[in-house]
Amino acid sequence: MVYSTSVSNSPPDLFATLSYRGYLADWFAWKKSINPRFSHRLFARLADQKSPSLLKAVIDGRRNLTPTTLPGFSRALQFDPDAQAFFCDLVQLDQAETDDERNDAWARISATRRFRDARRIEGEAFRFFSHWTYVAVYELVKRADFVEDPRWIARTLRPKVKASEARQALVELRSLGLLVEGPDGRLQQSDASVVTATEVRGLAVHNYHRGMSALAHDAVGAFHPPERHLLGVTVTVPESAIPALKRELNAMQARLLDLCDSAEEPAERVMQINLQLFPLSAPLESP
Repeated sequence: MVYSTSVSNSPPDLFATLSYRGYLADWFAWKKSINPRFSHRLFARLADQKSPSLLKAVIDGRRNLTPTTLPGFSRALQFDPDAQAFFCDLVQLDQAETDDERNDAWARISATRRFRDARRIEGEAFRFFSHWTYVAVYELVKRADFVEDPRWIARTLRPKVKASEARQALVELRSLGLLVEGPDGRLQQSDASVVTATEVRGLAVHNYHRGMSALAHDAVGAFHPPERHLLGVTVTVPESAIPALKRELNAMQARLLDLCDSAEEPAERVMQINLQLFPLSAPLESP
């Protein structure tokens, strides 16, 4: 988050950022703008920390905040209870070791009213990538028989969903500007794009792939072979070959998208194509 460089009596808005490290950098710059004598050493005293370089190390990503240092930072930043709780969630979003922990932090962050007012679009964009139904409905509108009816959508999607879930998908896609009414009054895809903040983009992508991989798992028994096509190969390769394999997968994805986009026949079915490369063993230990 970039803030104005003009001098202000008010600190940067914590609820308008998703990066706690970026906020610390902006807060320190603001503090220096109103008091040129303010220093990292003074901040350390206010935060009850012995190391005067801790703040800079945290901002630069060389150190993390811990349960021991976090309360002192909150006091030095003069947070009220709501701001302190929000700041703690930002720390967890950045430092959590698992996606589940990061998702928990994001759920609390995105539920905060002051955050929603400042960054609403990013929360919606995150939900777009994190729910397969939104992606599926976004593609489903290309069908000639598409009906803007949550009950029809719920019956048509595979696996089937509740009408309330389909209705929510329509609301979100309209709110994002991804679906708009065309000249004939029917819903159609717009030219808008979805952009998420860097701090949650990776998490949204992880949620997307985890969700689609789960659907692929269920598809093995849910669809007959004529409706699905599953391939898998297990190989041993040198580490140096992995970048080339990734490039081949990226190129294949581009060819598949071109094949779909250039089809002259009308769209009939929403399909999910997964291209996956992941290790089944640890790397060689260094000598």
